[in-house]
Amino acid sequence: MDHDASAVRAIGTDPAAFEAFYREHLPAIRRFVARRVSDPHLAADLTSDVFLAAIDAAGSYKPDRGVPAAWLHGIARRVVASEVRRQATERRATRRAGARRLLDADSLARIEERIDAERELRSLYRAIADLPDRDRALLELVAVDGLEVADAAAALGIKPGTARVRLHRARRRVQADVLLPNPLEA
Repeated sequence: MDHDASAVRAIGTDPAAFEAFYREHLPAIRRFVARRVSDPHLAADLTSDVFLAAIDAAGSYKPDRGVPAAWLHGIARRVVASEVRRQATERRATRRAGARRLLDADSLARIEERIDAERELRSLYRAIADLPDRDRALLELVAVDGLEVADAAAALGIKPGTARVRLHRARRRVQADVLLPNPLEA
């Protein structure tokens, strides 16, 4: 039995050991999965998942809990059960979404108009995000939080004159970035 344990533990690190293990157990695992899944593509994916999980768990194999085939079938059972739970969750989500009223043409048009109207704001956010951290912090304190330049300078530990220069440069850079067309949105 120790021979089985060392062979199973080796599949996690030795490709040749894994290949021998895979060839030995593949037919049984294919049958196991095929009895529980009707989609052949899903069956193939789940079979692969079983062997990937076996590689990950190989180091923790305990021979006193059963032969390698039983251990591998336990992994297969958990992989298939996980897929069944995932599908059930997906079906519930689909039912919930299906119960909602679909958008009518007017609603869709309003959403598209809102997206178009916010394009400039997204451009502004990108331009602000591209500023160096110190300049962005200063601009946010003044423009968003409403602090006076001197108060923002004090909060950042810089001189008011330095803050005014940085703020002027940051505003100029943001304005230039916003006015230039974004090639991705053109």
